[in-house]
Amino acid sequence: MADFARIQDLMDFPKGLRGGVIAIGNFDGLHRGHQAVLKTALNLAQQMNVPALVLTFEPHPRSFFQSKIKLSRITPPRMKARIVEKIGFGAIVELPFTKEFSEQTADVFINDILVDRMDAKAVVTGFDFHFGKDRQGDPAYLTQAGEENGFQVKLVDAQRDQASDIISSSRIRHELAEGNVAAANNLLGYRYRVTSPIIAGEQLGRTLGYPTANMALPAETPLAHGIYAVRFHRQDGTIFNGVASFGRRPTVTEKGAPLLETYVFDFKGDLYDENCTVSITEFLRGEEKFHGLDPLIEQMKIDEKNAREILSGLEPISELDAQLTFGRDGG
Repeated sequence: MADFARIQDLMDFPKGLRGGVIAIGNFDGLHRGHQAVLKTALNLAQQMNVPALVLTFEPHPRSFFQSKIKLSRITPPRMKARIVEKIGFGAIVELPFTKEFSEQTADVFINDILVDRMDAKAVVTGFDFHFGKDRQGDPAYLTQAGEENGFQVKLVDAQRDQASDIISSSRIRHELAEGNVAAANNLLGYRYRVTSPIIAGEQLGRTLGYPTANMALPAETPLAHGIYAVRFHRQDGTIFNGVASFGRRPTVTEKGAPLLETYVFDFKGDLYDENCTVSITEFLRGEEKFHGLDPLIEQMKIDEKNAREILSGLEPISELDAQLTFGRDGG
């Protein structure tokens, strides 16, 4: 199988990827609704025996048009590419969403990108996809353009949860911010995850007998402050269970920047500067300020016990979760 390609410039678009099936969308979170679009595209590509690609936009268009508002990203670009690869695509195209791009007409998007650069044989997208200046391109416009230019168009309906509510990225951000990790993970179809280099901390955890691997996450990370049962993934593919605290550490400092501090179970070694991933499996409790270190240590013992019990019986919630959270993909 050819290596997965992550493409930011269509001037460098590989000839071997032309003539494929293209799934188009922002796909922040790659949740169950997005996965329905992606699986439709994959199946069609297999039927047609052509490449399967994802076309998305960076930065997220909402971040571009509402630049004063920091959008909480569920899956930053590198993580999105990683998950797209796991799902089975050959490439992801991250079109730069610039002022110039935002002013292009829908017709230019069709002719210059889909037809001339990518030679699309089919396009798969959500039922409400809009594109081009002032959102002038809609599903009907795309379908007509496909008929005129010789590519198929498949539109995928919104996916709903068991309560018949539409699955959306905004819902998932809300659930994460409220500490409802189980609900968010159910909508995602895999455990929410974050990736970051391990940085040096104040070494307090080591002093208390709970050394932690510390990550500085973006301020807009959509995760409630609190304690979590987690799975910890090293760069070499090894996975450990652990318990993590995300927050400002009010017991030990008054001016702490948000950190994700993971106590990795049954691990000894140096993780500094290693790019690691943490899968958030369950919310244990909210962040608290303790009156001294002794009650903090007692609570940390309880948190460790609870996390170990939860993680000992953890099972995948989907095939994708088996790959991402459990590493059951052969590497």
